[in-house]
Amino acid sequence: MKNNRYWIFALVLILASCSEKSGKELVSENDSTVLIDSRDFHIEVPDVAAARDFYSWTSDRIPLVSAHRGGPYPGFPENAIETFENVTKYTPTIIELDVAMTKDGVLVLMHDDDLERTTTGKGKVSDVTFEYIQGLLLEDETGAETPFKVPTFKEALEWSKGKVLLTVDVKQSVPYEKLIAEIRETGSEAHSAVITYSFAAAKKMYSFAPELMLSVTIRNEEEIARFEETGIPWTRVIAFTGVAERPQEFNQALHEKGVFTILGVLGNLDRSAIARGDEIYAGFVQKGADILATDRPIEAAKAIKTLAPSSSSKNDYFTRK
Repeated sequence: MKNNRYWIFALVLILASCSEKSGKELVSENDSTVLIDSRDFHIEVPDVAAARDFYSWTSDRIPLVSAHRGGPYPGFPENAIETFENVTKYTPTIIELDVAMTKDGVLVLMHDDDLERTTTGKGKVSDVTFEYIQGLLLEDETGAETPFKVPTFKEALEWSKGKVLLTVDVKQSVPYEKLIAEIRETGSEAHSAVITYSFAAAKKMYSFAPELMLSVTIRNEEEIARFEETGIPWTRVIAFTGVAERPQEFNQALHEKGVFTILGVLGNLDRSAIARGDEIYAGFVQKGADILATDRPIEAAKAIKTLAPSSSSKNDYFTRK
C-alpha cells in the first residue's frame, strides 16, 4: 500500500513538472487527475507587412470570429480587457472595440455616449473627466456589477500585442488624428484596423494613416465599384458585408480581389443560431464569409472550427501561449 502511494505521488509530481513546461494545468475530475490545456489562443502579426499578408485572402485561409464589443458574457462586461482575455481561452479572435473620449481628452473604451448602461456611473462620456471614469466599475449585460474598470484605449492597445487583432470603432467625439497618434505611439499599427462607415471616412483615414488596415462596408457590386473610385488599395481593406448573408458569388468577387469578408451575424443571425442551432455559422463560412462578427464568439468559433484547413499559409500567425 505504501509503495502504491509512493508511485501515485511520484506520478503527480512528474505530471506537475510537465504541466509547467507545456502550459497545461492539473485538475481533479471524479478523483482522477487529468491534464487541461490552459494556454490562450493568440494571433500575432509582427509588422504591417505581416498584417497585409494575414488579411490577403487565400483559398487556405482560416475562418475566424470577431468578438463584437469584445465578446461579453455573464460576468464579463463589454469593452473590458478581462472580457477579451476570456475569449482567447477558447479561440483565436479579432476583437471589435469602441473608442470614446472624455471631457479632458482621454481615449477610453465605451460604446454608448452615456455611462448608465455599462457602468456604475452617470452622464455622458464627453461630459466627465477621466478621473471620474477611473472611479467606476463596469456592469455586465445583465446589469450585474463586476470588479472590472473602464480601460483606456492605450491599455487595450498594449494588452493586445501578440494576442489578438483589433477592429477599432471610432465614436464621433474622437478626432482621427488623436486615435492614430495613440496607435502609433504604442507601436500598434500591425494589429489595429480602423472601422469606417462611409467611403469618404475611409479616404480621410487612409490619407492620415495609409499604413493601417481599414474595415470598409461593401455590400454589393455597386459598392465594389464605388470603393475602387476612392483610390485606396485593396491591400488595405477588410470588407464588412453587412448584417445579412450575401450571395456566394458576391463573396467570391471580393476574394478575387484578395479581400477578406466580415459578415455581421450579430443580432438577427445570432438569434437564428440560438433558435435553429449553431451549425448555421458553418453555412455562412461555406458560402464565403471569412470572419463572423458576433455577440457569441465562443459558440460561433466552435461551430466553424472544423472548416479550418489542416494546413494553411496563415498557420504561422496562430500560436498558443
